[in-house]
Amino acid sequence: MRKRPTFIVISLLAVLLLVTCSGEKSNTIKIGVIAELTGDMPAVGESCKKAAEMAVKEINDAGGLEVGDKKYKVELFVEDNAGKAEQSASAAQKLITQQKVLAIVGPNATRYAIPAAEIAESSKVVLITPWSTNPKTTLDAKTDKPKSFVFRACFIDPFQGRVVAKFALDNLKAKKAAVLYDVASDYNKGIAEYFKATFEQNGGQVVAFETYTTNDKDFSGQLTKIKKAGPDVIFLPNYYSEVPLQIQQAKRLGLTVPFLGSDSWGSVELLKLCGKECEGYYFSTHYAADAATPAATKFIQAFQAKYNGLPDDVAALTYDAFGLLWQAVKSAGSLDRQAVRDALAKVPKYDGVTGMMQFKEGSGDPMKGAVILQIKEGKFAYFATANP
Repeated sequence: MRKRPTFIVISLLAVLLLVTCSGEKSNTIKIGVIAELTGDMPAVGESCKKAAEMAVKEINDAGGLEVGDKKYKVELFVEDNAGKAEQSASAAQKLITQQKVLAIVGPNATRYAIPAAEIAESSKVVLITPWSTNPKTTLDAKTDKPKSFVFRACFIDPFQGRVVAKFALDNLKAKKAAVLYDVASDYNKGIAEYFKATFEQNGGQVVAFETYTTNDKDFSGQLTKIKKAGPDVIFLPNYYSEVPLQIQQAKRLGLTVPFLGSDSWGSVELLKLCGKECEGYYFSTHYAADAATPAATKFIQAFQAKYNGLPDDVAALTYDAFGLLWQAVKSAGSLDRQAVRDALAKVPKYDGVTGMMQFKEGSGDPMKGAVILQIKEGKFAYFATANP
């Protein structure tokens, strides 16, 4: 009987040792990132990862994130979704159940953000997507009501579609438009439909509404139909890896009208792949590096010093996603997942790299504006601002 207390003490020590060895650290905040590091859009994943690492390093270099009366170092876990929807979901599951992260930033593209968002919502873990603009990302698929734990740092496609359509009508004086989009992608399909609705509601005519499927390389059939329809402008709400090929094929067919794009054009890879073929064209996006606010200027200078390159919209939005998360955690004063969610839903105002934004309880979509950029002399140049 006298040996039992000793046995209990040894057992308790073993449990404590097991907990310590499992990697649980009371002075650390674990944050997950899901990015498209390989697959169809690696430039997007690379930008996201770089901005995430920079945001975390800044916090840790300053001594950690202050929560209540204590500072915590941030530990970052980056998962590659390889440009696959199912891998996005499994990455979210791994970060939540194995790494036990407080919150997740990413994925970026809508077709990868939606499955990860479903996992985060069911697990009651905050997920902030930097770049997914489709409304479905933050809405419950069954009820069409807002998810509680899923947020975004970007505007949404109904707003973006209106911005581009109005720009075509008012600035380019277009009366007839054509659209070519990926019917298999929620992002491309959604923004194409919003553009069409706004363009037609405001007196324009969409004379061709052509589709293709992800990974298609030959667009000659659709572009031939577009040419016959005689549009004044062609809208391509497609990704930077697809647009150059579409424009090059269009020009070989003799299409010379202006092309317009959406925020999926925003990677510098577009400039490398498209070259002079894209000169003079316009697209809507989240911020303009050459018309930067003080917050944006500070970020741009730090990013350039660290990576020797200009940050694109994905990098800027990822950095803003982390900024929103830091503000929410500090405001919550707790590392409880529900408390962080509640604080994020009530962020009164956040002056980010991509502009001023705020959330209203009941919506994971921030109120914020957009900019129109023009491809000019091989660079992205600020052209106009569009507010909600």
